[in-house]
Amino acid sequence: MAVKIRLQRHGKKGRPFYHVVVADSRSPRDGKFIERIGSYNPNTNPATIDLNFDKALDWLDKGAQPTDTTRAILSYKGVLYKKHLLGGVKKGAFDEAAADAKFEEWLKAKEAKIQGKEENLAQTKAETKKAALAAEAKRKAAVAAAVAAKNTPPAEEAPEAEEVTEEATAEASAPETPAAEVAETAAPEAEATEAAAEPEAAADEEKKAEE
Repeated sequence: MAVKIRLQRHGKKGRPFYHVVVADSRSPRDGKFIERIGSYNPNTNPATIDLNFDKALDWLDKGAQPTDTTRAILSYKGVLYKKHLLGGVKKGAFDEAAADAKFEEWLKAKEAKIQGKEENLAQTKAETKKAALAAEAKRKAAVAAAVAAKNTPPAEEAPEAEEVTEEATAEASAPETPAAEVAETAAPEAEATEAAAEPEAAADEEKKAEE
């Protein structure tokens, strides 16, 4: 009997959730299975994987063949790497303690990588939220300014400054009559007055003489 490690689909439409199962290769995808060894949720970022490490390793040793997706899951959790190390122990390339040390080192590096990804995702999410809040505050300020402008009555129109300025400029630029011109104009008038007064004085003297 050919045995496969594969995914069994569950969940809602558009939000699938999978069980990692060991089943006969002739069984339907969502049909009868031999054993359930984990779950896979692709709806989270990063994806949530819950796997029974020891059972998955045991089934691989028994010859179970994973599908492409489950092979990626087993590799992500280190099951395939552990199987490779155990193969090296059987061949005598290194002892079991060395294999365990190598696997622990791999696990630490993997955890650091996952943690870095989670931190980057959290930072990106925080920056996106901050930008959205800033855009929302700007939009609200624009709406408030538009409402205030609509409710403010129009101000009374003040006299135009240009007309006042032109009048003041005209008065300031009017030519002043020089004092010499005033004196020249007044002199002929005085001479004419004196000339008119002389005949009157002569007539008075003649009249006094006749008397």
